[in-house]
Amino acid sequence: MGLPPSLRDETQTSTESRLRCLEDWEEIRQLLVNYGRTLDQKDFAGFSKLFSENAEYGVGGANVTKGAAAIGRQLEEVMRKNPSGLRSPGFHLFVNELIQVKGDEATAVSKGFYVVPNEANTPFIAMLATYNDVLIRENGRWKFKRRLVHGDLPAPPESR
Repeated sequence: MGLPPSLRDETQTSTESRLRCLEDWEEIRQLLVNYGRTLDQKDFAGFSKLFSENAEYGVGGANVTKGAAAIGRQLEEVMRKNPSGLRSPGFHLFVNELIQVKGDEATAVSKGFYVVPNEANTPFIAMLATYNDVLIRENGRWKFKRRLVHGDLPAPPESR
């Protein structure tokens, strides 16, 4: 796994500050995972708590939703409507996290897959996305301050 990038070049950092950075990095990584876990479990109350009070959330360059409660309601509505007609159950999987911590703020870029069963009941990758995040420590916990999701696959119409 290696050290987070924010620790690799700092040879004069104290053990305490390095430990704090590792703890922050792991808590942020867990936040990224909990995003998918709460959606997969349809736990929209828990999902809303992953966002700061004044968070922003946007998908594919569409309108940005503001506020943790509104973000939770938006995702609940989208998943309830299921506009793509995806089969259940669905699972979010996350990879390639790049996390940079600077005090009580951080940035992250990661990739995520959404996997559902196909007609033969075998795994089907329904989506691959890039997540661009700004994170903030709010009341001692890391939360999303801004999360922008860009769908990579299926490819957006402008790249076909």
